[in-house]
Amino acid sequence: MGMLGLVIRVNCLFLLLFLVCSTPPEDHIKCSSSNNTNCTITNSYGIFPDRTVCKATSVSYPSTEEELVKVVAYATTNKKSMKVATRYSHSIPKLVCPRGEDGLIISTNNLNRVVKVDVEGMTMTVESGVTLRQVISEAAKVGLALPYAPYWWGLTVGGLLGTGAHGSTLWAKGSSVHDYVVGLRIVSPGGPEDGYVKVRSLSQGDKDLNAAKVSLGVLGVISQVTLNLQPMFKRSITYLSKNDSDLGDQVLKFGKQHEFADILWYPSQHKAVYRVDDRISSNTSGNGFYDFLPFRATPSLALAVIRTAEENQESKSDADGKCSGAKLVTSGLLSNAYGLTNNGIIFTGYPVIGYQNRIQASGTCLDSLQDSRITACAWDPRIKGEFFHQTTFSISLSVAKSFIQDVQKLVEIEPKSLCGVEIYNGILMRYVTASTAYLGKQVDAIDFDITYYRSKDPMTPRLHEGILEEIEQLALFKYGALPHWGKNRNIAFDGVMKKYKNGKEFLRAKEVYDPMGLFSSEWSDQVLGIKGEVNLVKEGCALEGLCICSQDIHCAPRKGYFCRPGKVFRDARICTPIHN
Repeated sequence: MGMLGLVIRVNCLFLLLFLVCSTPPEDHIKCSSSNNTNCTITNSYGIFPDRTVCKATSVSYPSTEEELVKVVAYATTNKKSMKVATRYSHSIPKLVCPRGEDGLIISTNNLNRVVKVDVEGMTMTVESGVTLRQVISEAAKVGLALPYAPYWWGLTVGGLLGTGAHGSTLWAKGSSVHDYVVGLRIVSPGGPEDGYVKVRSLSQGDKDLNAAKVSLGVLGVISQVTLNLQPMFKRSITYLSKNDSDLGDQVLKFGKQHEFADILWYPSQHKAVYRVDDRISSNTSGNGFYDFLPFRATPSLALAVIRTAEENQESKSDADGKCSGAKLVTSGLLSNAYGLTNNGIIFTGYPVIGYQNRIQASGTCLDSLQDSRITACAWDPRIKGEFFHQTTFSISLSVAKSFIQDVQKLVEIEPKSLCGVEIYNGILMRYVTASTAYLGKQVDAIDFDITYYRSKDPMTPRLHEGILEEIEQLALFKYGALPHWGKNRNIAFDGVMKKYKNGKEFLRAKEVYDPMGLFSSEWSDQVLGIKGEVNLVKEGCALEGLCICSQDIHCAPRKGYFCRPGKVFRDARICTPIHN
């Protein structure tokens, strides 16, 4: 990285402590005319895994369920492909792309109201475009809390349900938000006798609720969701850094010992940071706040310098630079408690004690209306900032130790290979439990969330390309991991439906709710095993996870990367450098 990059990273960590303003992401739906026609759609990162931007004839912004019903009825009458888009579109795969180029996008941006709060019954009914931040805030006003949630509050309720988003716990019903859904209304196509639209109201005991809770958006448009809440409570959080030599043994025990446990793993540093996080008496003093540092506004100039430094490291194969930068980033985050403060202003020491609504999620880079050229979310595509892949999967707790040990063997072979992951705060390990949702988690598991550098040039291999490919294939094929629906590269979804014991039940519900496939797309058909292949085999396809290499041309032979067996998992096929 060089001293300039290191200094910039240190300065950024301190700037992040004080900056609280940023530009909200621009609308990821863009239309060429004032009447919302001739439109394109992408995600918050500006591009899908195959580097496409999707097209649609028009976009609709219903603000009530009645308006939504009219939109779906119109599109069904005219046999138009439809897809649902959320406010910020944080899903990496092509969930929001209509079939072809003449479809309709239905945005839930204006379906953003809290419909009802039943304090006595401890439930909240919201429209599907309500953000996680709104749910947390509105519940807190009446002394209630959502017990488990993703850590990023910019997700909408409909979006996080559609992709099975979760927090971390092995306790109670688990960490997936969809397992706290007790009611749901969904608008789907109908026949002439229905006026070409059906509104179904599902509640606990309805079999189809298990299909609709994690639907990938292929059953229709969720209009309202009722969540089961709990009385407000406090949590106590302490981060403990330890050597990772016994991580495989600790994984199962740690998740059972602490209700909100998670682990940050830095494999090349042989370090694991354990989040000791438990519910405590609300009488305990403390008003802690969690404003996660990487989710705060970052100076755009600093982001550009950091990205340039990382690009230089890649071009020079500078593993030492990546490792130096990783140590600086991780030590800076740990010394600043990852953004925890004891009173909302400063961190004075552990444990940090605070109410659930102030600790469970964050995302202040979404706030304010300042110019993105000044500060922004780090991944905002309008600036030169982070550009990355995410590989995220859940592995059964019964085999998690073996997987961790295999990764550690890879690090023994290539000690500096995962420094690039550590620059993005390492591997986040969260606990998840078996779900009743047809496309939810199948067993109690641990979710591994890995973020890493992505080149702006799809034909340029990454430093240590093959190690991350081998980890991906280890998880998916040797250990039968389930991919996170809202993340991942294409290969993670190849044959995925075979891993769900109720996959056929989901497809049955899909036929009932949308018999003409108006909410389907080429991508969803491929993933659900209905038609086509999710793999895109072509020159350089393995570099972007569009295929698993079987020939050298799928890698980058002209740049010295060839298709070879894995180093630990010999059945893997990875792009690895071969030096003459």
